[in-house]
Amino acid sequence: MKVLPFKISKPENEAFIYQEDKEIAFYNKLHQHEEIQISFIKSGEGSLIIGDTITDYKTDDIIVIGSNLPHVFNSDLESEVPSFMMTLFFSKFSFGNLFFELNEFRSLKKFFKQSEYGVKLTSNKDRLKELFLNLPKSTKLQRFILLFEIMQVIIKSDCDQISSFVYQKNYKDDEGKRMGDIYDFTFQHFSEPITLPQIASVANMTTNAFCKYFKQRTNKTYFQLLTEVRIEHSCKLLTKDRDLSIAEIALQSGFQNISNFNRKFKSVKQMTPTSYKNR
Repeated sequence: MKVLPFKISKPENEAFIYQEDKEIAFYNKLHQHEEIQISFIKSGEGSLIIGDTITDYKTDDIIVIGSNLPHVFNSDLESEVPSFMMTLFFSKFSFGNLFFELNEFRSLKKFFKQSEYGVKLTSNKDRLKELFLNLPKSTKLQRFILLFEIMQVIIKSDCDQISSFVYQKNYKDDEGKRMGDIYDFTFQHFSEPITLPQIASVANMTTNAFCKYFKQRTNKTYFQLLTEVRIEHSCKLLTKDRDLSIAEIALQSGFQNISNFNRKFKSVKQMTPTSYKNR
C-alpha cells in the first residue's frame, strides 16, 4: 500500500463512499486522497496531524479533512477505548463536474472552503452524531440524502480550523514515504532526546537539506513539530493521570527540565500546565 497518494477504494458506479474503521488503531501512515473526508469518531482517542498542525481527537469528535490534505491518525494504544470511526468520502466532482455549481447548492460553498484546512466541529455535535448513526442501516439513496443533511448542519455549526498551512503540491510516492517515516519516528521516539542529525538520517538527507525540505512542506521547523507532539502527549497525561506531578509529566513527554516544559507549554496552549490541569 502506498503511503502517498492514498486511493479510496470505490465500487464502480458509486459516487461516494461510506466506510467504517473498527480497529485497535486507525491507519497510521501519513496520507492524502482526492476525496473530502467527514469522520465521526464513535470511539477512540489519540493525536491527529493535519497539514502543519497536531491536535487531539476523541470519542464523539466530528472532523472534516479537505481534498489532498495530508493527515495521519495516531491512535493511543494505551487507551482502553476501541478505535471506531464512521466516514463519508466524496469529492467536489463526485456527482458531476458542475453539480455543486448549481444555484441550489450555493450555500455549500462555505463547506468546501472550510474543508481546505481541516476543521473540528464544536457545536451541533449531537445532531451530527444522530445523522452518522443512521448511516449503517440506510439504503444508498438514504445515505445520499444524509450526506447533504450532514453538510448542511456543518455549515451552520461552530468549528475550529485545524491547519494553518497546506503544502500546495501533491506528494510523490518517494517523498510521501519520507514524510511518513519522519512522522512515524517522531511518534515512536518523542519521549527521548532527538537530534537533528538523527532525524535527518531517518529522511536519508543531510541536516541542511532536511531542514529546508521539512520547512517547505510544513511551514515550520522539525523541532516546532516535535514540541507540539510532546505538548499534546502532556495534555493527555494532565487530563487522565491526576496523580502524576508536573515534573513527571514533563519528563514522560520528552522535556528534560520543568522550566523548559512550562515555557513551551504556555507558548503552545496559552496557559500553564497547572492551569490546564485544573481546568
